[in-house]
Amino acid sequence: MDAHERGYFTEEDSVAVVTGRNANAKDERLREVMEVITRKLHEAVKEIEPTEAEWFEAIQFLTKTGHLCNDWRQEFILLSDVLGVSMLVDAINNRKPSGASESTVLGPFHVADAPVREMGANICLDAKGENMVVHGRILDTDGKPIEGAVIDVWQANDEGFYDVQQKGIQPDFNLRGVFRTGADGSYWFKAVKPKFYPIPDDGTVGKLLGALGRHPYRPAHLHYIIKADGFETLTTHIFDPDDPYINSDAVFGVKQSLLAEFKRTSDPERARELEFAGDFWDVEHDFVLAPAKG
Repeated sequence: MDAHERGYFTEEDSVAVVTGRNANAKDERLREVMEVITRKLHEAVKEIEPTEAEWFEAIQFLTKTGHLCNDWRQEFILLSDVLGVSMLVDAINNRKPSGASESTVLGPFHVADAPVREMGANICLDAKGENMVVHGRILDTDGKPIEGAVIDVWQANDEGFYDVQQKGIQPDFNLRGVFRTGADGSYWFKAVKPKFYPIPDDGTVGKLLGALGRHPYRPAHLHYIIKADGFETLTTHIFDPDDPYINSDAVFGVKQSLLAEFKRTSDPERARELEFAGDFWDVEHDFVLAPAKG
């Protein structure tokens, strides 16, 4: 028996026996990862003590989840999302210095090559929904404005749908736009108030949520990707703190620092300046970029 072989499998020695067989792995990182995964998985099985029927049901769940995956749907990512793993991986890989804006998950509806728009443009192309103006500044951790920051923003409409979900109903690139800050680091654009919406819940993940007594909804939010030379790219959201699902986001994407005040505003003079017909929503939020590492 070679040194890395630990003999016969027993309940007590299961981890040592299985991980010992991996000692000659060609990739050291893979060996380390599989050692942790094996240890944690065996610990879970020993604590839960599933019946063989229960274990087969778990295998069937994973099999059905895989069958749902295709070029436009990734049910395993959805599973990672609702278990909080996606947000945990995001948090580990996006640790920020004090004062920098926090990140959150990208989401599945980002579209590359969204149109560059003039500052102050209205990203709502179909004039549907409650008018909203969004503004703020892009700053560094010393509070200085960042000139030339590129802001890629997108959102769902007032019914909770993105343009890519309603081809032929919404115009292409509706509620999307790319803006670039000037010397004062400020940004602003017009949009409509977004609405909460459900993640896809017609598959295995939706059934799991139902069995756990959980809803599939994400609270209303706007997405941002913000880039600037010399700074780390920030992928984040801002959320409506008054949304009914703000404390129970199905994918755990909400962070307290990302709550923005959505002010219902009655100001006829400003409404005329913004070319709004009446009352509107006013959202102000600054973003602070962390300096690039290395």
